[in-house]
Amino acid sequence: MVAMSKSVKVFEIVFNDPSKTFYSSGDKVAGKVLVEVCETTRVLAMKVQGVGCAKVEYAKGKQKCREEIDYLKYDDVVHLDDHPADTDGSVVLRPGNKYEYTFGFELPQHGQLVSSYKGKFGCVQYFVTAIMERPAQAALECKKHFDVEEPLDVNTPDLLSPTGGMKEKKVTCMFIPDGQVSLNAKIDRRGFCEGEEISIDAKFENTCSRIVVPKAAIVAKHTYQANGRTKLFRQKLSSVRGNHIISGMCDAWQGKTIRVPKIKPSILGCNIIRVEYALMIYVHIPGSEKLVLELPLVIGTVPYNGFSSRTNSMSSQEGTASMSSASWLSMSMPSSAPPSYCNVTRDFSFDQPLTPLLNDYDGGDSPIFMNSFPFPPLPAYSEVEEEYNGNTQMLPVY
Repeated sequence: MVAMSKSVKVFEIVFNDPSKTFYSSGDKVAGKVLVEVCETTRVLAMKVQGVGCAKVEYAKGKQKCREEIDYLKYDDVVHLDDHPADTDGSVVLRPGNKYEYTFGFELPQHGQLVSSYKGKFGCVQYFVTAIMERPAQAALECKKHFDVEEPLDVNTPDLLSPTGGMKEKKVTCMFIPDGQVSLNAKIDRRGFCEGEEISIDAKFENTCSRIVVPKAAIVAKHTYQANGRTKLFRQKLSSVRGNHIISGMCDAWQGKTIRVPKIKPSILGCNIIRVEYALMIYVHIPGSEKLVLELPLVIGTVPYNGFSSRTNSMSSQEGTASMSSASWLSMSMPSSAPPSYCNVTRDFSFDQPLTPLLNDYDGGDSPIFMNSFPFPPLPAYSEVEEEYNGNTQMLPVY
């Protein structure tokens, strides 16, 4: 972004290492401000600012919800090397010459920054701004963005520990009991990186009269806080499915895999923006809400190294739900509300009608049951937005 004038030909920021894709806490951000002029120009001062901030902004009716947190503030006046300056510090730039103002500053240490992020209702951005002050004229500005990626190691004991749970649902037909559907699932760890495979062990049991289909999906949950309001945005990223399970039968997944797609790491340290992921293991039940089990995931930047101890018996985790580790907004699964993988609060309000999450029904899921009973097909999957009032605090994931 450059505010130019007729007297200035070139005014831009160039980093010393243009090939560097991102910076991390403690790194040095260094570069030059390049200037060329078309006519003799007096520069009173050249200022360089380093800025990093998280912003949330969206409209709720006539109200504009906005919140901002600063993570980086650097301000300095830079000078030309071996160039004469007047007593007031100003310099004269002449046409035909190229001028370079050098700058450099260190980013704050680990724990004081948040990774760069750009979402539907907010962002975390970092940039360098150069400001050229001239006598009797408006100041000129140019801006250069850079990305920050904070390291998130998945090789910690907490993220390497197995997690799992079980769910069951009683099914009715015209208020008459029609058996139940149950699932019991576990994964060997909850910390993963982009491109890794998540191995799922699960058992499904169907005692109702319908043909059900087990599925799994990786879901992103983006949370934005502003003006005491919280807005959620959910998105399904990838999914796999199993075989049909007819009435009275069971099915098991032994190491069924789903690949983590190309996604940004989890953002857990920002007070107004939070990005979390979950593995949703669910059963499609024609004519009824899905049976859904949510297992929290943390997407990191340092891949699993394979050397940590993983000798804990997976069977010892059976029947233990670690849902509390993802309950930072005290969210719980709905028991009778329209299909959605979580309810935030009972008094939340929606900006627009919602399409329930994970309703990716296709006509082949249960042909026998759907041909026998005229239940209408569920709507196609779409992204979901929710919003509610309150001063709920974002709690850390353990």
